[in-house]
Amino acid sequence: MKRFLSVALPVTAVILLAGVAFAQMGGPMAGGMGGGMMGPGMMGGGMMGGGMMGQGGQAGQSNCPGMAASGQQTPATQITEDKAKELAQQYANQYLKGFTVEKVLPFTGMHGTMYSVELKGPQDEVRTFHINPWGNVMPFGGPQRMGRAR
Repeated sequence: MKRFLSVALPVTAVILLAGVAFAQMGGPMAGGMGGGMMGPGMMGGGMMGGGMMGQGGQAGQSNCPGMAASGQQTPATQITEDKAKELAQQYANQYLKGFTVEKVLPFTGMHGTMYSVELKGPQDEVRTFHINPWGNVMPFGGPQRMGRAR
């Protein structure tokens, strides 16, 4: 009987502690938000509308704390195709000497129109950038050569 209790008691304690940990995290055992791992303060309104931080006008859209600091309630103005081309060329002038913008292709992203920009280098290298709706330039992939088989 002592052997059984010496094994059963620690196993029961571990299971109990794991259950408490999952309940604190809002995990599947807690049954919160369809069993997902989303808790208060995370992005997404969910079923509660504004979420915890959205109540009382303390944060902007999607519970973004950064928007609360700026007092902003609407998203920033999205950039145009011409502005995306200009931003990509500025980036190329600073970091990729000799590269010029070849194509600007708009596509729909999660928060609005984004742009895929292809730049061509002095030795036929091609670089691709993505520019988000607010003008952030993000290199996408590595350098590629055009017209040559490897």
